[in-house]
Amino acid sequence: MTEAALQFAETDKIGRVASVDTSRVAIDVTNSVLLTRLGIGQIIAIRGTTEREYLIAMTERVTRNIRDELPELEEAGGDGTILTTVPTDLIQAVLIGTFRTVEGAKTNTFKRGSDSFPQIERECFIVEGANLQRFMGILGSGFAPDERLKLGTFVADRSADAIASGDKFFQRHAAILGSTGSGKSWAVALILERAAKLKFPNIIVFDMHGEYAPLADESKGGFAKRFRVAGPGDLEKPGEDVLFLPYWLLNRDEMLSMILDRSDQNAPNQASRFTLHVRNLKGQTLDKEKREAVKKTFTVDSPIPYDISELLRLLNTDNTTKGVGKTGPVKGEWEDKLTRFISRLEAKLEDRRYGFMFEPPPQAMNYDWLAKQVLNLLASSGGAGIKVIDFSEVPADVLPVVTGTLARLLYDIQFWMNAETRTPVTLLCDEAHLYLPVRDDADAVQRQALGSFERIAKEGRKYGFSLLVVSQRPSDVSRTILSQCNNFLALRLTNDTDQGVIKRLMPDSLAGLTSILPLLDTGEALLLGDAVLLPTRIKLDMPKVTPDSATRDFWKEWGTIRPNDDAIRSAVECLRSQSRK
Repeated sequence: MTEAALQFAETDKIGRVASVDTSRVAIDVTNSVLLTRLGIGQIIAIRGTTEREYLIAMTERVTRNIRDELPELEEAGGDGTILTTVPTDLIQAVLIGTFRTVEGAKTNTFKRGSDSFPQIERECFIVEGANLQRFMGILGSGFAPDERLKLGTFVADRSADAIASGDKFFQRHAAILGSTGSGKSWAVALILERAAKLKFPNIIVFDMHGEYAPLADESKGGFAKRFRVAGPGDLEKPGEDVLFLPYWLLNRDEMLSMILDRSDQNAPNQASRFTLHVRNLKGQTLDKEKREAVKKTFTVDSPIPYDISELLRLLNTDNTTKGVGKTGPVKGEWEDKLTRFISRLEAKLEDRRYGFMFEPPPQAMNYDWLAKQVLNLLASSGGAGIKVIDFSEVPADVLPVVTGTLARLLYDIQFWMNAETRTPVTLLCDEAHLYLPVRDDADAVQRQALGSFERIAKEGRKYGFSLLVVSQRPSDVSRTILSQCNNFLALRLTNDTDQGVIKRLMPDSLAGLTSILPLLDTGEALLLGDAVLLPTRIKLDMPKVTPDSATRDFWKEWGTIRPNDDAIRSAVECLRSQSRK
């Protein structure tokens, strides 16, 4: 018979149950020596209804009260003193789960939640030493070998691996949150490194600062494939790693959010003519490509190439065509109503910041181009399954358009794929606060992009499409998206507002754990959610390939490194050309 994982002696007993309030239990401490070894987040075992069962709780508060008590007769002094001062120590702990030595044919099992409340006066034991090692080992052994995602070790016991369920971590959305310098980028690199060891991983990283470029450098042990969204300097001779998002990929609402001024009294007319012409131009492309089947069911939102200069010509024709009256020419139905719309469209076409969209290479206008590009992003056979897309050269004001369009396009393809052939995809959204803002703070363009991500957050699980949100300011990230995340890797957070966001997203019984967020060391995190059996504090493993995000040693470098004059001059020219070349 297997040995019980939890074996307690009398010296391990810290007290007895004094009161129970739903998910919390108050423990009357009888062993003050043990209390000095207790810390917040310490595991306590409470004897259950049988000898084979323990209710597992985590400490979240310790208090001491002073009361007056009658002394024993032999201890009473001769000075008439009849009362003595006695300290009373209480531990408040939150119930986490149930441990059973034997459960049917299984031994040493742990599950989330408790089937019964602790009974008053039940003995409580501190779990430490060999008991803690065996218990921590049980937490990871419950997952199948092909499901295990090793993230690090438990802070409470550095000899035990912190194992999460890889399936549950990705399939129900997750978030990695922490202040700058807390170790977020390393945590991301670690998770990508673990995923890269699988046969066919499919993770697309939205890299805002180009810090994950080393992950694609084979000379440094890289395992990813890297793309760059085209900047102004890539329009003439784009490299093979340059990514374009032609305007015809945008749906009607995304396009109008950039061009249409809703306050214009002619906005309905402008939207109407735009919609009509775009639909007709896409229909002409289908006729040219002899796609009769697609022609019968396509809509204005279908990603079909069309000539935007022809669209501009048709709009100008509408805007200048006179009507015919009984006595001669009269003002046309659309005359002068499209002037502002046309000028806004022309401004976008001439803006080189939008070159990745309005100045694509000739091959991007081919009907088959889209399928080839999507294969680069969604396929993982015969190449790296981890794809890093560098957005560092994309101007901030157009960033929501790019991320929103790309995310919506990839999700739509996953949505329309046959369920039997669909494989899971995860979007890793780095620096999510830059393009997934709180809806009340978003402008028209940002809201359009935000809608795409919020749709994925709400519906993506059904179609094997998930989000992994990374941010240093969770208070600035869409509430809808964070509320759909079922797993959190919370690193150090020092801002009260950001801590409050985490606290609101957690069950009330676990909210007290957030009190240690500002005290976490670099690389330490609280792992919370249904991907782990026990919410706990872990020390993350260091990735083999580290991102370019290390904090610079300001004081040391100021004392040893002289600024490079040529590098500064070169940077000025890069700024002017909007290119790092």
